[in-house]
Amino acid sequence: VQLVESGGGLVQAGNSLRLSCANPGGTASLYALGWFRQAPGEAREFIAAITYNGRGTYYSDAAEGRFTISRDSSENTVYLQMNNLKPEDTAVYFCAMSKSYYSADYYSSVNYDSWGQGTQVTVSS
Repeated sequence: VQLVESGGGLVQAGNSLRLSCANPGGTASLYALGWFRQAPGEAREFIAAITYNGRGTYYSDAAEGRFTISRDSSENTVYLQMNNLKPEDTAVYFCAMSKSYYSADYYSSVNYDSWGQGTQVTVSS
């Protein structure tokens, strides 16, 4: 399974970014996809996840209300719209695929089977 993130960059606090995660060939179309992030010296942190059909979405407390996860099955792509960005959102953001169909599993990185290479998001104050 190939997952390719894009859309990261340097933005000022309060601005927005939309991250994309492409899945060439649609090999992840039957599975949940999630976004995680990792700041230097920190553990990888769950941000959001979406079920294979897009009907279920799950967020961390840090993401709730500011970030929105969505997926376009026709494009084999999952998105993370990030609004009102804060300096503490600075991290490498990873897309990942989970073969689990239990929503409780989506919050932990150990339940994900494939990962992208990550995209850097830097938020300046």
